[in-house]
Amino acid sequence: METRNLKNGNLSLLGFGLMRLPVKGEYGEVDFAQGITMVDYALSKGVNYFDTAWMYHNGNSEYFAGEALSRQNRSGFYLADKMPLMSLTAEEEVERIFKEQLKKCRTPYFDFYLLHNINQAHIKTVESFKVYEKLKEKQKQGLIKYLGFSFHDRPELLQAVVDRYDWDFVQIQLNYVDWELQQAETLYRILERKSIPVHIMEPVRGGSLANLPEEAALIFKAADPKASPASWSLRYAASLPGVQVVLSGMSTLEQVQDNVKTMSPFKPLTQDERVVIEKALTAYRKAATIPCTSCRYCMDCPQGVEIPKNLGIYNNYQRAVSQSNPMANFLFEMEYRLFKESEQASNCVSCGDCKTRCPQGIDIPRWIRGITELHQQCLKAN
Repeated sequence: METRNLKNGNLSLLGFGLMRLPVKGEYGEVDFAQGITMVDYALSKGVNYFDTAWMYHNGNSEYFAGEALSRQNRSGFYLADKMPLMSLTAEEEVERIFKEQLKKCRTPYFDFYLLHNINQAHIKTVESFKVYEKLKEKQKQGLIKYLGFSFHDRPELLQAVVDRYDWDFVQIQLNYVDWELQQAETLYRILERKSIPVHIMEPVRGGSLANLPEEAALIFKAADPKASPASWSLRYAASLPGVQVVLSGMSTLEQVQDNVKTMSPFKPLTQDERVVIEKALTAYRKAATIPCTSCRYCMDCPQGVEIPKNLGIYNNYQRAVSQSNPMANFLFEMEYRLFKESEQASNCVSCGDCKTRCPQGIDIPRWIRGITELHQQCLKAN
């Protein structure tokens, strides 16, 4: 496993994101047994960075981290957690949540700790509740080894935040689609100039770059029949010199195995391979999919709409159309009917709450209205 140097050890280039763990049952409970098997395999292959958060899996990701990792020697892995800025309503909650996170994760300290999702709205929370100052004090006490933040906003804000505060690392969304679409290159260059180590999230864009439209997938297959589409995405992010770790939210053992293979040993992209990615990106853009990563920051919807799944079936529809699949309308209608009536797009009232919370800046109400209209069109066609 490829590693990156830290002050006191080596960090695996591949990080295990505990955001998309395997689930089971009607309510999507975390499948602890399967998840632990995946974690154990990753550890056996040299993966030593594990990332959780207060909100992941409705709060159960931290419990899983505690269950899966407390069985290991504490010095054998690095654990990252986050202060949920979106949940803070009072200054004293910083202390309460931090203590609860330590307890849930069954750990005496966090190796990496992030202010979760600094954006234009949350920076006011950071300032009002003195979040940075409180966490720096935790770092002085040895409860945090490295302090950083995750970021979903404009480059101007990133520049202001890294200029104002002292950071050990910063986590940004970066992949070959978002290099331009989400201004990831500009964000990366800001951190590069400040010599701040970069942690990458969404390298496979919520799985969308692992399940590509047919034309894009065939381009990668022709270039390297043995390499998965996901491996190209991981290598794209990991080839940047300022990157310390690339996080992948893995849901199956097969995904863990494929990602471990990609990083063992790691081979930086060649110039010819970058040309292949550009060709695949051109084909990907033709599918006109919604740039949703299924992070679920938009949930829960006040009206009960299952937003990520609705956006997901629309993307499936667009891929089917791009492949000239005559069953595109039928397949969309079939998937739509599988939702509970309360989860369907037609319940949207365009309140805009989801739009304000979307890290991708997607105009969710507009797309949901479009999905409702598509549903009506499919009904008429059938």
